[in-house]
Amino acid sequence: MIFDSILGAFSVDMGIDLGTCNTLVCVRGEGVVLNEPSVVAVRKGTNQVLDNGNAVGLVAKEMLGKTPGSIEAIRPLKDGVIADFDITEAMLGYFIRKVHGRRRFVKPRVVIAIPSGITAVEKRAVYNSAERAGARRVYLIEEPMAAGIGAGLPIAEPTASMIVDIGGGTTEVAIMSLADISVCESLRTAGDAFDESIVNFMRRSYNLMIGYQTAERIKISIGSAAEFPDGEREMEVRGRDLISGLPRRTLVNSGEVREALKEPVGQIAECVIRALEQAEPELAADLVEHGIHLAGGGALLHGIGDILSATTGLECTVVDDALSCVARGTAVYLENLSLWKAAVEADDDY
Repeated sequence: MIFDSILGAFSVDMGIDLGTCNTLVCVRGEGVVLNEPSVVAVRKGTNQVLDNGNAVGLVAKEMLGKTPGSIEAIRPLKDGVIADFDITEAMLGYFIRKVHGRRRFVKPRVVIAIPSGITAVEKRAVYNSAERAGARRVYLIEEPMAAGIGAGLPIAEPTASMIVDIGGGTTEVAIMSLADISVCESLRTAGDAFDESIVNFMRRSYNLMIGYQTAERIKISIGSAAEFPDGEREMEVRGRDLISGLPRRTLVNSGEVREALKEPVGQIAECVIRALEQAEPELAADLVEHGIHLAGGGALLHGIGDILSATTGLECTVVDDALSCVARGTAVYLENLSLWKAAVEADDDY
């Protein structure tokens, strides 16, 4: 342990929010130092990362949907878990190298946030990827716990704190008390499902085929779960006409997008209700006072808090800097490892 703390003085220990859409890296005292898409560009049919292993993140995302036959842009995580082991390892290695810099002689300790609903095999895959990517020691923490800590909720107190973390691949709903999760629901409907609903809507209603990056832009610009207070918004959308096969543009308004998002938003609301139904009476009583906290990129969808408030009858608050909440929580864990030992799974637990 003393040896570990001596090594710690020479390494940049980091917390990683390994997300389906974006990976964030947080360093103690510096905050979020890296926020890049979880995308890797490889030579087709191989696991060889382009540009000497550097075609990762922002560079690779620009290639999504636009690659020639010889190149493939891959998102190695699906629904919050590793879908491609080798590519994830290459991606993690790139991010760790980028943050750790030149201090090659000492490897960093790494805390990684994972979805609460994943299996032991999927956890093992995260451990192995991080170790082979250059981590000295790997600790896993469940995303809702990390989000609760990052949001500054009193999760160590004997009182209920509820977090709804709407990420890219998964939505994590958890009620926490005394530094542990009392009730947890994990749903594989989140930001990616929003994008998919928009793609399907454009195909059905406008006979227009659009890519997922365009769908994401629509979601961010005019997507909503409830009406905008200043009236409906419009956006020009470009894609390929399914009938003529030629490029075409059309105007879409926020009311249509809201209708398209109704189903995935409804599934998230149902997941929140399922979690509340399982809560102990005393914890439920606390939630009447404290309400629900929303985190993750999906929490920024206009009006989603209003919908959840209307469904549950509880006050819903979007936490400060919802996108980096989980990453900040992993960094706080790293600072207080001895305190949080019970909640963190280390690589020697397996």
